Amino acid sequence: MTRLTSFEKRLKRQIVARPAEFFAATTPGLEPLCQMELKALSLNPGAETTGSGGVSFTGPLQDCYKANLCLRTANRILMRIHVFKATNFPTLRKYLADFPWELYLQVGSRPQYQITAHQSRLHHSGAIADRFQDSIARRWRNIGIETETECEAEQNQILFVRVKNDVFTVSLDSSGENLYRRGLKKDITAAPLRETIASALLILAQYKPPEPLIDPMSGAGSFSLEAAMQIHNIPPGWFRDFAFYRWPVFKITDKRWRHIRKHMQKGIVEKTPATIYATDVDPVACKTLARNSKAAGFSETIQIATRDFFEFNPDKWNRTSGLIIINAPFGRRIGSLEQSDRLFINLFNRLKTKWQGWKVGLVIPRRNLLKKVPFSNNPLSIRHGGLRLYLVTGRISG
Repeated sequence: MTRLTSFEKRLKRQIVARPAEFFAATTPGLEPLCQMELKALSLNPGAETTGSGGVSFTGPLQDCYKANLCLRTANRILMRIHVFKATNFPTLRKYLADFPWELYLQVGSRPQYQITAHQSRLHHSGAIADRFQDSIARRWRNIGIETETECEAEQNQILFVRVKNDVFTVSLDSSGENLYRRGLKKDITAAPLRETIASALLILAQYKPPEPLIDPMSGAGSFSLEAAMQIHNIPPGWFRDFAFYRWPVFKITDKRWRHIRKHMQKGIVEKTPATIYATDVDPVACKTLARNSKAAGFSETIQIATRDFFEFNPDKWNRTSGLIIINAPFGRRIGSLEQSDRLFINLFNRLKTKWQGWKVGLVIPRRNLLKKVPFSNNPLSIRHGGLRLYLVTGRISG
């Protein structure tokens, strides 16, 4: 058995052995779904989620690893590492002076900062970041590390500093790139829907593999690829890496990470029949989706064709029911608002006349369209890229 160094013993005693508080950041509006996911993973979410932009949970370090790998609706997982109150810069420096940054950051690194301040006497983000950086640089000098040359960009961590009512909450990013970047889309089409939102709509629509899924305006294929991962029982983070790989503590906990992946791998289904049908009028989008699907091993799961949604019926697949899920152009980056409104009205009419008995999931970009949806619904309002969107699900009667 390998003997731990004194530094590794500190890591084990102060980080591995202690439960920590984590925060799963989400698109505003998706907090309840993320809370449900955490419970399904047997993690320990906090009770309050409304309006917080995410869900807190507590547990050992491996819970953070598992959340990054398995959560479909989270954008990022943060670990809380320091909380204190400071109303002036001398007090801020005092709380930062002896903080053991080497337990959380690669020695010599210069982290990036995401700072927000509300209702606090210290509110200048640049000045706050300078104090943090001075503290970290001083820590490196105290332990004999020179920081004249910054670490490589891929080694840098991100510190999230939230100041509210003079209370500083310092969190370390564990994810790296946003978690909606699954690592599946090597080629990107215009205006792709984030995978976290696609997963949220699949959850709301109660998608149950292997029921048929029709994705008739597939574009980049967010719905199809997310559904294929569910069919194959592949965790959403399976094809990517994470920032916690570069945490100092990871070198003594990587076995736990490998154990989590090994356990998940046992449940992966290698081959499945085709139950996802993705179409789009844009042949370039279809070719892009086909390449991404093939690279992920989903060629037999997703059937792809260049086709106009308004020119076919569900009997083309010899199916009488299933889920049809649609993200039509919003009229912002693609087309105009007037064209988008006309498209949605035509889409609603087509669903009502040709898709009776099918479950439906829709992304609606404007409130005025909700009253024209051809089934009763309880829309979930979310924020996405500065837009207010509505996730709508239901069933076409008939």
